[in-house]
Amino acid sequence: MRKIISLFQRNYDGDRKVRDEIVPGAEWVINGEGIPTRKYDGTCCMIRDGRLYKRYDAKKGKQPPVGFEPTQEPDPETGHHPGWLPVGGGPEDKWFRAASIVGLLDGTYELIGPHIQGNPEDYPIEVLISHGADALAADTPRTFKALRCYFEVADIEGIVWHHSDGRMVKIKGKDFGIKRKVKV
Repeated sequence: MRKIISLFQRNYDGDRKVRDEIVPGAEWVINGEGIPTRKYDGTCCMIRDGRLYKRYDAKKGKQPPVGFEPTQEPDPETGHHPGWLPVGGGPEDKWFRAASIVGLLDGTYELIGPHIQGNPEDYPIEVLISHGADALAADTPRTFKALRCYFEVADIEGIVWHHSDGRMVKIKGKDFGIKRKVKV
């Protein structure tokens, strides 16, 4: 799975938040194309041929581990090199193995649960949710100002728009500097 482009340009030389300027290639979202879906806050996984893989980002200048399958060339700006690693039997993969893959089809998923990213989704067990599974309302905002307002009240990590031709674009509340509500 290739990295998904953001809807808005980021201030890389400043606060790293987004600004009201569309990323080239994301104009179709502003034009009303694509289906908005909920972006869950977990960790990306893939099932292929009945085997679970975890996303791995080979950092600039670091040798990727054995078994690393790159999904694209390294980003020339950040050096990030995303790819997949098979989930193994070691303790570092314990919570990946805790999520059942029985009956799940090949595809990409988000692993969420009590031991993943501090459990912002408030799930009681580790579970895999298919990417794009939860469509949002057709009138979900698409402009900078409306999205900023949306994330101030919506308790979700973000939105991923899926185009019928396979393109995807994302935006997260934290891109605007908005933090999710704290669970009590």
